[in-house]
Order: sequence, then C-alpha cells, then structure tokens
Amino acid sequence: MSLAPSAMPSHSRSTFAPALTASSSAATACTNSTKLAGWSNRRLAMLTIAVPVSETSVSDATSEVSAGAGGVLLFGSKAPSDLGSRLTTLKSHVPGHLGLLVMTDEEGGGIQRMSNLVGSLPWPAYMGAHWTPAQIQQNVTKVAKKMAAAQVNMDLAPVVDVDGRNVAPSKTNPDGWRSFSGNTTVVSKAGVAYMNGLRAGGVIPVVKHFPGLGGSTYNSDFGPARTLPWSTLQKVGIPPFTAAIKAGAPAIMVSNNIVPGLGTNPASLSPTAITSELRGKMGFKGLVVTDSLSAKAISAAGFSIPAAAVQALRSGADMVMFDLGGNVSSQTSSIATAITNAVTGGHLSRSRLIDAAGHVLAVRHVNLCS
Repeated sequence: MSLAPSAMPSHSRSTFAPALTASSSAATACTNSTKLAGWSNRRLAMLTIAVPVSETSVSDATSEVSAGAGGVLLFGSKAPSDLGSRLTTLKSHVPGHLGLLVMTDEEGGGIQRMSNLVGSLPWPAYMGAHWTPAQIQQNVTKVAKKMAAAQVNMDLAPVVDVDGRNVAPSKTNPDGWRSFSGNTTVVSKAGVAYMNGLRAGGVIPVVKHFPGLGGSTYNSDFGPARTLPWSTLQKVGIPPFTAAIKAGAPAIMVSNNIVPGLGTNPASLSPTAITSELRGKMGFKGLVVTDSLSAKAISAAGFSIPAAAVQALRSGADMVMFDLGGNVSSQTSSIATAITNAVTGGHLSRSRLIDAAGHVLAVRHVNLCS
C-alpha cells in the first residue's frame, strides 16, 4: 500500500524509467509501508490501539501515548475548559511527533461528550426530520470547528444506521433517536451532510456502525446481538455506507453484532464482513476501526479483549478500542503483547499489521518520507 503523497506523473515515469535500474528505483521509492517495515512489531501494534481516557484527566494516557499508541478515546460528559492545552501537552509525548488521533462520541442529543465546550446538537432523529442536509452540514461544522480548536480531531459519528424507532437508545435497542431516520434515502443524505460538516470543521468523521444496526435484536454492549439478515441489510442498511464511501469517508466503524448470513462471529471480528464486503466489494480504502471490544457481545463470542484485538486485525480492522474501566495501562499492554505474539507465532501476518498501521497514519495525513 503506497501512501506517498505525490507519486511522479505517469509521463515523467516513462521518460525516466529507462535510466533507472530495478535496484536503484526500488532503493529510491520511499513509502509509509517501506518505513513501517523497519519498525518493531511492538511499535506497530501500539499504533493500532486507541486508549480510553477520561476527558477530565487526559494526562492519564501519557505513558501509553509515549509508547506509541495511535489514538486516545475521550470519555465523560463535560470537558474541562482547558482541554485543548491539556491535549497539546499529551500530543507532545508522541514518538517522532507523528500526530495522535484524539476521538470522542459527539453525535448529538444524549450522546455528547463535550457540548459544554463545543455547543450542542439535537438527536440525529430530530436533524433527519427537521433539518435539510445543508442545515445539518452547517450546524455540524460549527461544532467541529470548536472540537478542532480543543485539539479533538476525530468524531465517532455520524451514525448511519437506518432505524425509525421513536425511542431513546437502550439496552435492547442501540439506535432509536441516534438514527437520522427509518428511511434509507434520508439517512444516506443526512449521513453525508454530517460527515462533510465534520470535515469542513477540521475533524475526521468515523461513519458507523457497519453494516448497520437498525432493527438489531439487542444492544451488543450488553450481550450477543444480531442485525437484520444480510440480504435485508444490503437493500436497507448498506446504501448509507455506500453513499459515505462515494463521498470520501475517511474512516468506518464496524459493529459488534453478528450478521445473519455473514458468519457466526461479530462483524468486528469477521473477515467476511470487513475484508470481503467492506474492503472488497464496496472498495473502501480508509481506516477501519472496531466498536469497543469491551462489549459483552465480544466476551459472549468467547474472546478476551486482547484475543479479540488480534482477531479484528486478522479480519481487516486497522484500529481497536476498548472502554474506560479497570486498569487501562495493563489492558493496553496486554493487547499490544497479544498482537506482537500473534505475529511472532504466525497467527497474524506482519504485512497485515504494517497495512493496519499504515491506515492509521494515512487518516492523519502523516508522511514518514518527508
């Protein structure tokens, strides 16, 4: 996977090609992948982990960031007024100053982590029913600019699940008001508008929850959950993801639900869902992140968090996340060790790990060759 920002135009290549021997041209072609090939397995593994931290004490993640964690995931409901300066300090610990994905869930309605700092948005169901796509984009851009000013550069939104149930999200229903609509076309347009609003404000959107949680049997955070059958999702749930990819979605989150017709593992741990469908048939080239591997649906499927992280990477995911709670430092270390051991033991290919690390750098526009 070449992430070099400016390959030579084709006419230049043909002009100069005869003068270059195969070996000299190989020696001069620097890409993120060739650079990452020189990294240790441990450092590559750390880049694929998003470390959870409370937004009121982001310095708690300093040692993980110093060890090369690819991102931090902010939890809480009220951000400190000096969050930006605290995050600037945290980012100064990134090895090689390669940037850091600072992410949170700023969806609107009841799922807002820092509305006291960046302004509030209504539930997506309200936006889908009452706002035009232009209004959604405009209002989201305002929030995104303030997020970016506070050094938060990634939003785990928009939710493009198609779910028309007029209820708050709950233990039995992960969506409800988190969805823009029960109408696929409305969700597709609103999702792209929300995504473009974030990008216009300098924040990386993460479209979720592939392949669509609308009509799920349960909330995977609390136990095993199934989506609608794959044959139904292809008609109802997939079009908003297709629209987002077509509009240049930089990142997609994969759900922890089992998809009937796509195997027996949660989608986040399924090569069929990620590699065959999302990457293969849908042609998605960006960053694939898992939903939280702390979900009860993951443990119910027989995976510890570290084992799930390995399986997610094997399946085609690039970045894994887990919840705040317990000892975050030891959990992060256990995940990195499990990934490293999987590569050493031949259960995860090193090329797949390099590919995942490359996607993490690419979404931040990091060029290791410059």
